[in-house]
Amino acid sequence: MKALRADISRAGLDTLAGRKAPRARVLLIAGRPGSGRTALAEELVRDLARGYPDGVLRARLSEPGGEPVPVERVARGLLEDLGVTAPAGADEDEVGDLLRASLRERRALLLLDDAADAEQVDALLPENPRCLVVAVAGGPLTGIPDVRPCTVGGLDVKTAVELIDGYAGPVRITVDPQAAETLTELCAGQPAALVLAGGWLAAHPGASVADLAKRLRSVPDDDGRPAALRPLARAFHLAYEALPASGGRSLRLLALAPLGLADAQTLSALAGCSVSGAASLLEGFAARGLVRRAADGQYELPGCLAPFLRERLDAEDRPAEVQLARARMLERTVRLLHSCRAVTEPEGSPARRRLAGLPRALRFPHRAAAAEWLAMREPVLLASARLAVADGELDTLARRLIAALVRAFAAHRGSEEAAPQLYGLHQLVLGVAERRGLHRERAAALLNLADLDAGTGRTREALVRYREALDAGRLANDPYATGRAMESVGGAHQELGDWQRAADWYGRALAQRLARDERADQARLYGRLGAVHTYAGRYGEALRNWRAAAAGYRRLGDVPGHARALSEAARVQEYAGRPQESLRTCEEAVEWARRAGDLRLHAALRLRLADTLDRLGDPAAARLHRAAAERLLGPGGLPAQTGRAGQGRPGNPGEPTPPACEIRSGSEKN
Repeated sequence: MKALRADISRAGLDTLAGRKAPRARVLLIAGRPGSGRTALAEELVRDLARGYPDGVLRARLSEPGGEPVPVERVARGLLEDLGVTAPAGADEDEVGDLLRASLRERRALLLLDDAADAEQVDALLPENPRCLVVAVAGGPLTGIPDVRPCTVGGLDVKTAVELIDGYAGPVRITVDPQAAETLTELCAGQPAALVLAGGWLAAHPGASVADLAKRLRSVPDDDGRPAALRPLARAFHLAYEALPASGGRSLRLLALAPLGLADAQTLSALAGCSVSGAASLLEGFAARGLVRRAADGQYELPGCLAPFLRERLDAEDRPAEVQLARARMLERTVRLLHSCRAVTEPEGSPARRRLAGLPRALRFPHRAAAAEWLAMREPVLLASARLAVADGELDTLARRLIAALVRAFAAHRGSEEAAPQLYGLHQLVLGVAERRGLHRERAAALLNLADLDAGTGRTREALVRYREALDAGRLANDPYATGRAMESVGGAHQELGDWQRAADWYGRALAQRLARDERADQARLYGRLGAVHTYAGRYGEALRNWRAAAAGYRRLGDVPGHARALSEAARVQEYAGRPQESLRTCEEAVEWARRAGDLRLHAALRLRLADTLDRLGDPAAARLHRAAAERLLGPGGLPAQTGRAGQGRPGNPGEPTPPACEIRSGSEKN
């Protein structure tokens, strides 16, 4: 701690050269897994936190299995902690730039644990010397300038004995201090090995410290394992062998827990035991130092023990049994997600009735409890989906899990707020669909991803995906997907200002809807054609399509839709220089809005009619309609005048506002 604190104030190379430091200082704590490097980093962060008023940000840069976490995912997590949402689908560079911009004016402390390499840390460094980064890694981070590693080795004998004392109690240490010192030497002073030794003594109150030392000596070394890991391997062997068969199996199965985190529900599903039995097992593991208690009833498997458990799992369990355990865990997660979503439904709905039939352990008492569970478990749930897809043998269950996740996020947060999570989930579905040759699922995933791209302004990227979705829909012979894709391609071209291509694609989609007699879709597409022809200044075509849309809505009995379409037809007539016809059509639209009983629509159309009357030189009538609109909504309740057409002289609209019933992107279509 003293050396690390001193390193903060050490003059860096930039300072010595007379330059201002361009980025945050990096303190590096290096050591083997199990050396206590993360505990030291956390202690340092707690000690320094007072000097960083904008808070402490934490991120883990490696999975429990050792695989590096993508920088984009790490940066998103850090941004969420800052209260900043990165756009859905943004790549590593975009999210990294947003993170650096968010930290540019802050004084924050970052703890980056278990860094795989220098590139990971370098991509996350704030360009702000007022920030500080504490990085934890297995060795030097070559490539980041001006970083001196503080290497963590074993504990000294006195401290190591105190650590064992905390588990075994002082009596056994006091009666045989020499055996205690021998035990610390056999554990090479490694905190993780010492914790396991202390847990073994706590579980065997009749055994002496000398008995444990003797047992440790008798454990054969694995010559294929690095020498630095052998003390921990021996301690784990002893702790594991002391478990009953059922306990050993349950512990092995924790290697399957996403992110190394498990609660009683997770272990219950993995081991096929009761939830209460799983809770007792986890408490027992924690007492032996095999797992650590985490937040919200969860337990964390120490990363240094994960490789040993995977070795045992591969050696002692048949692949079919392991796959069955993984399937049980995912199935339990799916049921919890169904329950999480169902609690948002109204009382008496079919979903709530199904919820009442679930076991108590799978039910949430109310919506707030479900939302809290979803927020707390979000990293684990998303990791579960990624692992299920990566497995490759549980694709049906993986798709069910992803579908349940999508519905739960949408129910509790709404599609817009949950867009970043949904984007990643749709990418997983796309991967499964491409691997399995599932054209319909591929089309659906591409449409969903394209909608999210369009919603964040990446229209060209969305256009590419809509075209791919169209091809996939044709391969699947799915008329819904092909029609939706054609309409969305048209919408993308419209967003890009290519009116001709937009009209062409809307026309193709309309032809399909006409052939299938899908009348609601026909009316909407006539409106979209009317909109793009209006933009292009082809008022004759626009008017024909808006009249067809109005007729379609009238046949459907959609009175508000009929009124809006008539209003847009009136707008086009005004652009075309036919003010009297525009006035009559607008009056007809107002009458239909009145029949619809939609006060905001009625008021908005009266305001549009008032604008038209002003331009025709009848201000008295215009005042009457504005007063009527005010009476409809009350003082201060007037809607925005979205219907102000013909700004400038009629027939030369310039940039007309989007028509009221236009749908701008595929994500808003249905």
